[in-house]
Parts: sequence; structure tokens; C-alpha cells
Amino acid sequence: SSPSIHLEIRDVYVETMSKTLHTLFRTYHKQLLTLDMRLATRVDLIAVEEGALRDAFSTKVNMRKRGDAFVLGDRAKVLDGTISEEPGGYENSAVSSLPPINAHLACMNGEKYSYEMIFRSIISHLIDAATNEYIFARQFFKEYGQNDCWEAIFGKALSLVLEQLENYLFNCHDAIAILLMIKLTHSFKRTVKARHIDKVMEPFLDRIANLLWPRLKMVMNAHLRSIRGANSKKVGGGDIHPHLVSRRYAEFTCSILLILNRGRKHPGESNVDGLATPSGNQNDTSSHRGSAGDMLMNDLDVMLEEMVLLLKRLADVHATNIKRNVFMINNLDQIITIFKERRVTGKELNRFSELLVQQRELFVEEELLQTFSKMIAFVQQTEAHMSRISAPRSARGVAAPADVVNPDVVESLVREFASNWKSGIEQINRNVLSYFSNFRNGMEILKQVLTQLLLYYTRFQDVIRKVWRGKPPSFCKDLVSTSVILAEIKKHALAI
Repeated sequence: SSPSIHLEIRDVYVETMSKTLHTLFRTYHKQLLTLDMRLATRVDLIAVEEGALRDAFSTKVNMRKRGDAFVLGDRAKVLDGTISEEPGGYENSAVSSLPPINAHLACMNGEKYSYEMIFRSIISHLIDAATNEYIFARQFFKEYGQNDCWEAIFGKALSLVLEQLENYLFNCHDAIAILLMIKLTHSFKRTVKARHIDKVMEPFLDRIANLLWPRLKMVMNAHLRSIRGANSKKVGGGDIHPHLVSRRYAEFTCSILLILNRGRKHPGESNVDGLATPSGNQNDTSSHRGSAGDMLMNDLDVMLEEMVLLLKRLADVHATNIKRNVFMINNLDQIITIFKERRVTGKELNRFSELLVQQRELFVEEELLQTFSKMIAFVQQTEAHMSRISAPRSARGVAAPADVVNPDVVESLVREFASNWKSGIEQINRNVLSYFSNFRNGMEILKQVLTQLLLYYTRFQDVIRKVWRGKPPSFCKDLVSTSVILAEIKKHALAI
């Protein structure tokens, strides 16, 4: 009961526990770093230069370098059952399969982890230790004021963890890991509040967030610069098939959106809950527009438009319109396919879907012009001409056929189509099958091309009927029935 003895015991305890905790967390972090996968390096950008993907002594692309840093996969599981609201209560948490990493066992088994798992393990242990010490110190030493011994016990350990994180982030280029750590930090804030230790732990978690957000912004800017500065010489071009850049972009964007949408309240609505600018930066309008979550969404919007511009730049390498269309369709289809596989919806998917529809329509016209350009030009020009002369002629009666069209030209078009239409359809079928990587996409486009051909030929027959209303010319017997054309189309589009 002597105050001096009480103070001496307190000082010894504080000094001993402070050193012990500092040593424990320093050793634990050092052990965990040996398990780090390091999924991303500074060259792991969306629009990576082709040379960075090649092995030192080979001209072949190293497939192992293609996408690990961009695919979310199972990494989002780190957010499940992060830590119980009761200290040490992992067995009772929502997902008991994700306890903190046992460094000794993991080293023995040769296991590797992405850094967000390491981060989660350290902070989970730290919060458990902080909770126990906070309760014990206040009860044992009967200190409930601002100057209680908790800060003295944990000050060095907290500073160490912040320093370790800052050192790691300095060379961290993994946006997925950083965003997952931001989400984890928000989850930990809820935990410390539920345990009533938010007074001492929330400022620490805010400082973590203040380290994570600027680094995420730097990594996002690096990806944006890579897309903005990319061209066919840097990232490779000349092939009409899907480009690696479009796959990386789609995987990366889906990963970011899946993390943001985790726990969303309304389908299709991005959940940036907990991604607000930390309290210390709320007035820093120079670096954040509104909240940090808004800043990230704005970066994704800019990235989307820059990606569209990049695809157009890569498409311009091709010499013909049709190859430019094919390149755009293949890459847009790859992006849309990945979004659908990952079950990600929203404005990004809508934007690329609209662009795909436009490019398909352009391709349909270009492909038909390869074989049926004369008939298409005749239909378009004659319909426009007939619409101009219909009003003044109506008062004086029907115009003579020779005043509207050249009968010899019409006859040659009829005979040419009758002899070439089947071979033309077969050529279109061969072209489409060779152009498009995705078979289903190719079959849908084939159906669209052949349907448009049938519509053009129907319009061609309508022009002939309107010009020769009373007496059809003799060459009309060579017109191909639309039902015959439709039957041929069904043969080629049978898979649809």
C-alpha cells in the first residue's frame, strides 16, 4: 500500500513490458517478411513494356509475369472474420479459418503470403495485446486518467509497427494489397471501438490510414501514366487478337471494384464506406477531392477513358479499317468477358458494352463492303435519290425507270448477286472465324453480318419493285428469294 513501492512496481512493469512487446513485434515482423510473396514490382504496370515480360535469354514472353499482381482471386478472404470483438476470440469469430499467421509453422512448411495477410496478423496480435494491457493496467494500477501507463507500455511497439509499415510501403507497388489493408484498417477501427479501446488505438489506426492512402494514390498514378504513355512500340502491337494490356486492365479494375463493393448495401453501387479521408486530412483539399474513396473512384473513371484511348492508338497501327475494328472488338470483348466472369457490374461494364456495339456495327458494314460493295452503294444512293425526287414527281405521276436508275446497272447487279452470293457468305464465314478469338462472340457477329446482308438485299428488291411498279423487267427472274438466303444463313449461324 506504500505509494513508493506502487510506483516502483509500476515503473518496472512498464519498462519490462515495453521492451518485451517491442522485441516480440520486431521479431514477429522480421519472421513474417521472409514469408512475403512480393506479388508486384515497379514494372508490374497495366501497360507494361513488352521487354519487361521477356526472360533475359529468350524472346518469349514469360507467362508467370502476366497477371498475379492484378487478379484478386482469394485475396479478399483476408477481410473475412478479421478479428473478434472479444480479445483473443478467433474461435468465435465469423471465419475461424483465418487466425493470425504462426510464423514458425509457416517457415517450416515453406508457406508464402501476400502482404495484406502479414499486415492483418501483426495488427490483430497488436490489438489483442493492446486490449489485454489496457484492461490489466487500468485495473491493477488503478489509473484511469490521460497519463495512465498504457501509452508508456505500448508507445515503442506502436512506433515500431508504423515504421515497419512505412518502410515496406516505400517499395510496395501492389495496389490490391494496399486497398485491402485500408479496408482492414477500417474493420480494425470498428473492433477497437467495440472493445472500448478506441481512445488509445484509433489515433494509431488513423496514422496507418495516412500512410496507406498516399501510397495507393502513387501506385494508381503509376498505372495511369503507363496507360497514358503507352503505344505499339512500347507494349507491342500489330496483332488483331486480344492484347495483354486489356486483360491486365480488366483484371485490375475488377479487383479494385470487388474490394470496394465488398459489403455493399445495394447491388451495383460502389461501397466506399470506411474509405473516407482520415480525420487528420479532412481539410487537405489539395490532395483529396472530397473523400479518399471519391479520389479512388475518380482515378478509375480517368483510367477507363485512358484505356479506351490506348486501344484506339493500338488499333491505328493496323492498315485497314476492318482490322482496326477487329482489334477493338477482340479487346473490348475480352474486357467485358472478364467483368462478367468476376460478376462485376456498373458504369465501366456499360461503357465497354456500348463501345462493343458500335464497333460491331462498323465491322458489319466493312465486312459486307468486301464482297457486296456495289449492291450496297447502289441501294444507299438510289434510296437517297428516290427520296429527293418523290415529292416533285408525285404531282405529275410516276417517274420513268430510266429517270431513276440505269436498267443495265440494275441488271448486272442482279446477275452478279445471283452468281456470287453463296461464295460471298462462305467467305464472310471464314473471315469471321479467323478474326475473333471468342467463338461465341464470333458467331454473334456472323449472325449480325448475315442478317444485315439479308436486309440490304431486301432493300435492293424493294428499290426494283418501286421503280418498275407495273411491269417488272425480265431480269427479275434471276432475283434470289429471301427465304433461300435465310435458309443459307441458318446453316452458318446454326451454333447460335
